[in-house]
Amino acid sequence: MKVIAINGSPRKDKNTATLLNRALEGAASQGAETELIQLYDQNYKGCISCFACKLKDGKSYGKCAVKDDLTPIFEKLADADAIILGSPIYFGAVTGEMRSFIERFMFPYLVYDASYSSLFGKKIPTGFIYTMNVNNEQMKAVGYEQGLSFVENAMERLFGSFESLMVNDTYQFNDYSKYVVTSFDEKKKAQVREDQFPKDCKNAFNMGVSFVKQTILK
Repeated sequence: MKVIAINGSPRKDKNTATLLNRALEGAASQGAETELIQLYDQNYKGCISCFACKLKDGKSYGKCAVKDDLTPIFEKLADADAIILGSPIYFGAVTGEMRSFIERFMFPYLVYDASYSSLFGKKIPTGFIYTMNVNNEQMKAVGYEQGLSFVENAMERLFGSFESLMVNDTYQFNDYSKYVVTSFDEKKKAQVREDQFPKDCKNAFNMGVSFVKQTILK
């Protein structure tokens, strides 16, 4: 079986990438083949609203008609047994690259019928790992979870199941003294990094394990 993770962060070895790699390590521990795809290495744009994916009897019905670096990635995802997306939160939402990817990846599978059914053709585990600078209380206070729920609900509807992992209060800079970030307590950030981030990595690992076990039990 194949588990694919998509990194929507411009950083290829920081918080989001680390957690996605841990999730893939969990999947690999159960015998899965894994792959991590870096969105910032790809050349693409968001949905252009051509609606070729909705055209009756069209050659691109149910799939994105635009040909670019995402085309072979979509082919891999169509054959995947589990998919894990990951993104930092910028201004209360996933990165622009991740949002553009989601539009192109998910919209073709969404049928404009009474139940908004799916053309994906099978049910697989899907997940989203979010990393963010705010702590858990701040995240809830500003409504991040509500803002992210639309895509999460769509993923569950289109692919069959969904779970998320929220990783808060992340460590952003190697040296906080070089940046204008006086609203943050560097020592506290470092302590969270030391105490909590390993637990977050373990949770990501367990997500990978769980996704493979769910697939095997089907």
